[in-house]
Amino acid sequence: MSVACIAIVANTFHGDGEPLVASLAFSGIAFASAYSLIRWLGPAFMAAGLKGKDMSKIRRIEIPETMGAVCAVVYLLTLIVFIPFPFYKDIVAATSGGGNRDVVLELDQVETGRFLHKFPHSKLASYLSALLSLHSVVLLGIGDDLFDIRWRHKFFIPAFASIPMLAVYFVDFGVTKVVVPVPLQQYLGELLDLGWLYYMYMAAIAIFCPNSINILAGINGIEVSQSLVIAILLLINDSLYLAPFTKYPHPATDSHLFSIYLLLPFIGVSFALWWHNWYPAKVFVGDTYCYFAGMVFAIVGILGHFSKTLLLLFIPQIFNFAYSVPQLLRIVECPRHRLPKFNARTGLLEPSVTEWERPPSALVSESLKLIDKLHLIRVKVNGQGTIVESTNLTILNLWLVWFGPMREDRLAMAILALQAACGLGGLLIRHRLALWVFRQDNRTFNVFSV
Repeated sequence: MSVACIAIVANTFHGDGEPLVASLAFSGIAFASAYSLIRWLGPAFMAAGLKGKDMSKIRRIEIPETMGAVCAVVYLLTLIVFIPFPFYKDIVAATSGGGNRDVVLELDQVETGRFLHKFPHSKLASYLSALLSLHSVVLLGIGDDLFDIRWRHKFFIPAFASIPMLAVYFVDFGVTKVVVPVPLQQYLGELLDLGWLYYMYMAAIAIFCPNSINILAGINGIEVSQSLVIAILLLINDSLYLAPFTKYPHPATDSHLFSIYLLLPFIGVSFALWWHNWYPAKVFVGDTYCYFAGMVFAIVGILGHFSKTLLLLFIPQIFNFAYSVPQLLRIVECPRHRLPKFNARTGLLEPSVTEWERPPSALVSESLKLIDKLHLIRVKVNGQGTIVESTNLTILNLWLVWFGPMREDRLAMAILALQAACGLGGLLIRHRLALWVFRQDNRTFNVFSV
């Protein structure tokens, strides 16, 4: 597979570079490399102490952990090697070689040396800023896997990792206006300038995406699988801006090609990791993969100028985060791990619970009982009517509350089906139902911010 992909990459130099074909080939190389390295490095990681026990199995054997770091490194190296390909035509046109060999140069052009004023420096800056942000967040993930950093210390770090791409956004694009829905345009006008609030919003996306994937975790394959579903949905959205779906040239084509160049290698390395992490898992992904995957999505959403479309694909993650807030803020007791409980007798997963050593306050108690009546949680009370036990607030536990105990892989497939259904619904809302409140879809005209 690697040999065939390398041959395809070499063949792209015979034409205009064909970066999309090269990106597909590099994705194949990334998959083969990540797949092999995960197998080869597993024993070395265990020897270094990077290992863990699968708590949802009868035989809790130790398997390698933090293998998401391997995928992240392969991905970053792939993007680095890929740098010349999106700019191949520009490099040829901007240098004295290639198509410029027969061009007569003026003296000032000879002194300058190259037609670099024609080179798309802004696109290269966006690409390099994406790499820098990804490097930063991968360091965070590796640090978390090694030192188990506390939530309150690591929660905002992705915002600092996003500074390079936000700086490039400010210099290259700089638009902070959003299109106002038609019913509100008589009050706010067609465009609303959010100013610095828009940068706060983008930084919040950079914080939310990595952490949301890290929160929706705890069973074999769920972190990688949800990331693969989101990435594929983003590819579908990107393809809608390419021929033949959208008339070329379109103002958003380059932005969505940028997104595709980042997503294809990501799908390659993620699929390699999924192969080893799906039930029954042979390796654990670690926090590195969660932060790395989330930052990839944040980058393509921000620099691809479709951050609100991105959020429509994160509906299960948004619900899971909102549902988890009472425990994250310690309003409700929060244990160290909230993954579903494995019943060794039945071999099925059941909702994990928090035991209340001290009775909750009256307000919290009444709120939990009301949520219990809505079937959004399950509480256990003693003879005095005091809550002594409540299920943990994650979408995985909620699914088990609704549908009862189930096998680990069945639970993962159910959540993935929900992710895919919500994502497809989000794309339908974005490109069809949004026309109820906006005049046009930006596939047909140029808007400031999508």
